[in-house]
Amino acid sequence: MAAMIKRYRMFFLLVIINLIILFSGFEQGPIAFKAAALNLKEMLLVLPPIFILMGLLDVWVKRETMIVWMGDKSGFKGMSLAFLLGSAAAGPLYAAFPITYTMAKKGVSITNILVFLGAWSTLKIPLLLFEFSNLGVKFTLIRLFFNVFAIAFLSWLVKGLMTERDHRAFEESIVKNDALSD
Repeated sequence: MAAMIKRYRMFFLLVIINLIILFSGFEQGPIAFKAAALNLKEMLLVLPPIFILMGLLDVWVKRETMIVWMGDKSGFKGMSLAFLLGSAAAGPLYAAFPITYTMAKKGVSITNILVFLGAWSTLKIPLLLFEFSNLGVKFTLIRLFFNVFAIAFLSWLVKGLMTERDHRAFEESIVKNDALSD
């Protein structure tokens, strides 16, 4: 029980703060509490399917396969796949983080993880379709070009700026978190 409280202490702290705000007599208290409850409800509806997909990815796709397709030596093929997977995804950005954790565990390169996150946040197919129909083809293609270029460049830049120590710390955090989840 103590381990669970320690692990979720920030969640419990935020619940307590929201309850204090709710009963404090401030006019905005009930509004803030309702917004927090709606956000929690949305997360509880979005995260279970993401965790199921994450579990399937973890079980069905071998680490060696992920390394070949999206590892450090995957090059353009891995980056293209990261763009495609991120663009085809649905849901808010916070839903992408459990998936990227599984990808990292499977040996996906940091560059491709960053590309996946960038594509998830800015290149979703429904967003592109909305832009085509409401803002025009020219605007959508220009934004798409600059976003693809910026995501690829910044992912490559971050990877280049990481030291060997940063890489080791990243890999150790994956191993440590994996041990905690068992």
